[in-house]
Amino acid sequence: MRRFLRTGHDPARERLKRDLFQFNKTVEHGFPHQPSALGYSPSLRILAIGTRSGAVKLYGAPGVEFMGLHRENNAVMQIHFLPGQCELVTLLDDNSLHLWSLKVKGGVSELQEEESFILRGPPGAAPSATQITEILPHSSRELLYLGTESGSVFVVQLPGFRTLDDRTISSDSVLQWLPEEARHRRVFEMVEALQEHPRDPNQILIGYSRGLVVVWDLQGSRVLYHFLSSQQLENASWQRDGSLIVTCHSDGSHCQWSVCSDSRSPEPLRSSIPYGPFPCKAITKIFWLTTRQGLPFTIFQGGMPRASYGDRHCISVVHNGQQTAFDFTSRVIDFTVLSEADPAAAFDDPYALVVLAEEELVVIDLQTAGWPQVQLPYLASLHCSAITCSHHVSNIPLKLWERVIAAGSRQNLHFSTMEWPIDGGTSLAPPPPQRDLLLTGHEDGTVRFWDASGVCLRLLYKLSTVKVFLTDTDPNENLSAQGEDEWPPLRKVGSFDPYSDDPRLGIQKIFLCKYSGYLAVAGTAGQVLVLELNDEAAEHAVEQAEADLLQDQEGYRWKGHERLAARPGPVCFEAGFQPFVLVQCQPPAVVTSLALHSEWRLVAFGTSHGFGLFDHQQRRQVFVKCTLHPSDQLALEGPLSRVKSLKKSLRQSFRRMRRSRVSGHKRRPGGPMGEAQAQAVSTKAERTGLQNMELAPVQRKIEARSAEDSFTGFVRTLYFADTYLRDSSRHCPSLWAGTNGGTVYAFSLRVPPAERRMDELVRAEQAKEIQLMHRAPVVGILVLDGHSVPLPEPLEVAHDLSKSPDMQGSHQLLVVSEEQFKVFTLPKVSAKLKLKLTALEGSRVRRVGVAHFGSCRAEDYGEHHLAVLTNLGDIQVVSMPLLKPQVRYSCIRREDVSGIASCVFTRYGQGFYLISPSEFERFSLSTKWLVEPRCLVDSTKTKNYNRPSNGNGTGPKRTSGQVRNSRSQSDSEEKKPGPVMEHALLNDESGVLKEIQSTLEGDRGSYSHRRSHRVAVGCSLGNGEAE
Repeated sequence: MRRFLRTGHDPARERLKRDLFQFNKTVEHGFPHQPSALGYSPSLRILAIGTRSGAVKLYGAPGVEFMGLHRENNAVMQIHFLPGQCELVTLLDDNSLHLWSLKVKGGVSELQEEESFILRGPPGAAPSATQITEILPHSSRELLYLGTESGSVFVVQLPGFRTLDDRTISSDSVLQWLPEEARHRRVFEMVEALQEHPRDPNQILIGYSRGLVVVWDLQGSRVLYHFLSSQQLENASWQRDGSLIVTCHSDGSHCQWSVCSDSRSPEPLRSSIPYGPFPCKAITKIFWLTTRQGLPFTIFQGGMPRASYGDRHCISVVHNGQQTAFDFTSRVIDFTVLSEADPAAAFDDPYALVVLAEEELVVIDLQTAGWPQVQLPYLASLHCSAITCSHHVSNIPLKLWERVIAAGSRQNLHFSTMEWPIDGGTSLAPPPPQRDLLLTGHEDGTVRFWDASGVCLRLLYKLSTVKVFLTDTDPNENLSAQGEDEWPPLRKVGSFDPYSDDPRLGIQKIFLCKYSGYLAVAGTAGQVLVLELNDEAAEHAVEQAEADLLQDQEGYRWKGHERLAARPGPVCFEAGFQPFVLVQCQPPAVVTSLALHSEWRLVAFGTSHGFGLFDHQQRRQVFVKCTLHPSDQLALEGPLSRVKSLKKSLRQSFRRMRRSRVSGHKRRPGGPMGEAQAQAVSTKAERTGLQNMELAPVQRKIEARSAEDSFTGFVRTLYFADTYLRDSSRHCPSLWAGTNGGTVYAFSLRVPPAERRMDELVRAEQAKEIQLMHRAPVVGILVLDGHSVPLPEPLEVAHDLSKSPDMQGSHQLLVVSEEQFKVFTLPKVSAKLKLKLTALEGSRVRRVGVAHFGSCRAEDYGEHHLAVLTNLGDIQVVSMPLLKPQVRYSCIRREDVSGIASCVFTRYGQGFYLISPSEFERFSLSTKWLVEPRCLVDSTKTKNYNRPSNGNGTGPKRTSGQVRNSRSQSDSEEKKPGPVMEHALLNDESGVLKEIQSTLEGDRGSYSHRRSHRVAVGCSLGNGEAE
């Protein structure tokens, strides 16, 4: 009866758990998914981005960042800051207006939605009468002018959103001031432009889509000037002194109109089609900006020749005889130009062009010759090539950190030296307590190194593995290069490039040793590269070796993709991580597991066919082990064949379900006897169900899986350990491997001492083989020392960063499968403890990591625990070695299969997972290691009007700061339905297959969701010191 007794409630332990564990979703790294609007405040120097899911994100100086979410979750169409105030107005696609404010509370700023408003027309009016197309916040800070589809301009008073009907500028009131010849034309339609006179707040420019532009006197309620174009109007803007109006049109032309009392000419001063004379696309937005040198900047969007370049997304800059069409790889949402913010200044003097594209933000320096790009300190386009895997490394040594930054700085010479121009607000947070790296592998064969120490995820260095292989394209060719006489003068900008030369280049596993500088990366076509950090460029040949995982077994034939062809001879590599060994697995299947031991100079790798061990110091194979089951034919078909098989199996399952429902109805006998029999069967089924329900609270049975299930040989995890494997008197190096069929292999290794390392061979011999009874996939293996503490990382003790492991007491082996945790004694491998997660919770383990949780009260107290992510999106903390669940939090929606598959834990109780193809959500389980922001934006202390200097800096400086205060401990957070992430994360393939089926049956999770009305706030930063 002991198993039915509940453990007693320990108040002291509960208090300690409160000091150790706390769940917070802290910040979203990367580029907002599906942006839809852009806003900028020249006085606050803050940028705002709205998304299709209703999110509003504000960015200032690095570390100053806020987020808000509209309750309606509608797309944000426009964002406008109120002049000189910490307030902004958003327009949604449901025609509602929302007022937001940045208010200071407790020394930090908060973004809050103050009120909302929907413009109502007169009774019986058509919806277009009040459909807002343009918004003008007046410099009086009290009025909003709203242009509509009907041609009327409504006036709304702030705050309160009170409509001033007596000030409405209707199309009829404008018409009566026009001359006779203008009245006969159908000049009114929707309002396309609303601009306040730069010198006289009593005058506003109103542009109508049919080509009419008027200057309206607000005090006299009359038309002062009117201009009539023969082409449809797209947009209009003032020159800084108000003497000139520039309009752009649907035929790709732009015109200049003089605004002065003695000029009543109906014709424009100048009219130009920049990319004519052939038919061109519309110019949708234009800036005409003056400079002290006298020659203006003309910056416009669109206008490209329709036949040849109609599919390009371009913004053109024309100045002083130089013209460049910046060509973006994704659609341009909006753009703005940063110029002199002082309204009393005589010239605009633009210094930066800010472009919001659909997949990235691009900032261009207009002060430096050649107009180079400015490196982003945040809003990085993480998905410039689709992310396929990620790897986090905590507490990077300073020497390695500096070497990585130095290698990255050589890659950034083409960037401008301008300081980051969007520098509003102040980050009050202290610097991060340690240096962390987040490595992301991509579909195009690159690995990117990100500074993940604080709030701003900043790119440090990019590694490409393409040079090692022969591909269809020459890596040295410059796709954006054009001749000097090419027209239009296109120049590709931005980093978003979703197209891969060869999908086999995709990176699937990454392993970095922060002490030695060795890096191992593995890819889609069975390639395993070992690299070392070199501070200088070098040219050398990459040694190649082949690992035959099938070991010449008969009857097996690989049906998947071919291996990548390695480039023969010496290859020139730039400074940074340079490959020196290529191990090619045969068959060339996806590498599913990877482990590197830099002290022993060994690398282990596994695929769906087996695993192998390679000595990268002597450049020789130690051994290979085939784990393929005779019936495991799917493992020989490759990923594309597996997708077809999955679709076929799903289709057959649905057909069987449909047939069973139909046949059930058909078989039910008719008449009184048939009904009685059916009722008896139903009663019996209910009785059986009740019996099962009575047993459910104790434990559900875990059904053993068949050894003939597909992918049983799929190697899920590899682990190096120095432990007691053969007997309790001697410990030795060992390699452990866990498979999808619940098998654990243990190999004892003989590694020669350092002085004879090159003379003697590394020997390996299989010592143990453990078969879990339930045959669930093994997702994690860990060895605990005599103090029940996980063994330190290689070289960690040698660098005095960890205590030596206790080799006196008996060691324990922890095996984590999808369904249970099990502790074995070593070296006998006898079961000691287990926790059946699936039996109790009905969930399966997807990710597991060891984390150190420090107490927020006692500096010197901390505990090692397991952080566990399940297929339900829950995160649990399980104690070691007693396997007692500590806390449980809801983190990811269960339908979000790609988000769950992308999750990575850190060593100090934090984690990252993809909430969209371009964004990582960062979360924390620890009270001590919690990065939260302290940001301050104050309109009374706005920045001076000095432009950013082009100093000798090397780009944006790293600063830490803002994170949202958004604790989430329930499943009540809703997501909008939408598509699952398109790119495949090939890790945990077999574990995800069943999840995909359940996703297809229900609503699919979307990355465009955000939590209900979450607001970004500044909070205190409570970080402990690095261990």
